[in-house]
Amino acid sequence: MQPPRGLILSAPSSASGKTTVTLGLLRALAQRGVPVRGAKSGPDYIDPGFHAAACGQPCLNLDAWAMPPDRLRARASGPGLLLVEGAMGLFDGAPPEGRGATADLARLLDLPVVLIVDAGRMAQSIAPLVAGFAHHDAKVRIAGVILNRVGSDRHVAMLRRALAPLGLPVLGALPRSTRLARPSRHLGLVQAEEDPSLGAFLDAAATQVASHVDLDALMDLAAPLAPAHAPFAKPLAQRIAVARDAAFGFSYPHQLAEWRAAGAEVTPFSPLADDPVPKADLVFLPGGYPELHAGPLAAATRFMQSLRYAAQTTDVYGECGGYMVLGQCLTDARGTDHRMAGLLDLQTSFEARKLHLGYRSLRTDHAPLAGPWAGHEFHYATTLHARGDPLFDACDAEGTPLPPMGLRAGRVAGSFAHLIDRT
Repeated sequence: MQPPRGLILSAPSSASGKTTVTLGLLRALAQRGVPVRGAKSGPDYIDPGFHAAACGQPCLNLDAWAMPPDRLRARASGPGLLLVEGAMGLFDGAPPEGRGATADLARLLDLPVVLIVDAGRMAQSIAPLVAGFAHHDAKVRIAGVILNRVGSDRHVAMLRRALAPLGLPVLGALPRSTRLARPSRHLGLVQAEEDPSLGAFLDAAATQVASHVDLDALMDLAAPLAPAHAPFAKPLAQRIAVARDAAFGFSYPHQLAEWRAAGAEVTPFSPLADDPVPKADLVFLPGGYPELHAGPLAAATRFMQSLRYAAQTTDVYGECGGYMVLGQCLTDARGTDHRMAGLLDLQTSFEARKLHLGYRSLRTDHAPLAGPWAGHEFHYATTLHARGDPLFDACDAEGTPLPPMGLRAGRVAGSFAHLIDRT
């Protein structure tokens, strides 16, 4: 058996087709019997679900901003071939210097990068673009190029001729295809489990990739992953009930897996199915899309009543969407008010949306969350009313203090921040 190896798939910018190419590669390699698994750079909840569906293996988030280097390397280590899908452009990260960029992962893991270039509106100009990325940082190795959205064989020949003097292998050229577009909403792609056509899409992407990319050459570029071990943060509780359905899909796979590996009992349940809250030491309501399911959630009386009952004796924690459900009222995009659990003095709305986005350094003394955390905020909800004790002291990615985040009341706590790792 070959030792674990890895490769990073990145691009000059967002919207270059990284996700579709990555999914096609994962599916095509899995169909060939290659032990392959995916990872996603940064704080992304949605793409990992597609990675897992494509190759049948759990997908990890590898976050060079939020995860200490030793834990990041330990999470990346594992059997088979690891394909890491980058976020945004290769060198794009948090302000001011781009910390946490996919390039940081390449340096930390010492992995080569395959650059996926949207060549649809380019010809000879592709050469200085790729040359710039190849020579920008000696510690970030561009090992090859995949041309995406090409127009014709003549177009491909022009691109290959322009790139030839650089000495970088062109691993393939994928023609533009409207068949491979995916539905999206305000936080990204529609979640994998909500898409009944996902299997057919993944097979089509695999066929496209296998027909136009040299898979053997791509695998030959992968570099060994060094064995790594690091102590992970202990679970937030011994018995953790985790909401999991279309309204609460934003929990990090690495957190749940590490809690289980440390001996915690993690029990999923579905508020949308009106499941009662399981008996636990902590009830965790992750983020997701409660605003799209506010009516059914408000009508889930067994769930709501059991949540209110559990909060009397059990710690309850909500992130982003889960935080909104712990409040008094959630107003949907149409302006309709929906009664929520009423455990926090909070009212939120999607009628007037505003983007909140960025990494957060967080600290609290509230058990069981006590300590410093690295987290991320990404939502469009507006806070109409929030009263009570704040949960987190917060700074942005540049260390600038922010107003306190979240609320806590008794054993109930929540905020718009998604916790990624203890720091």
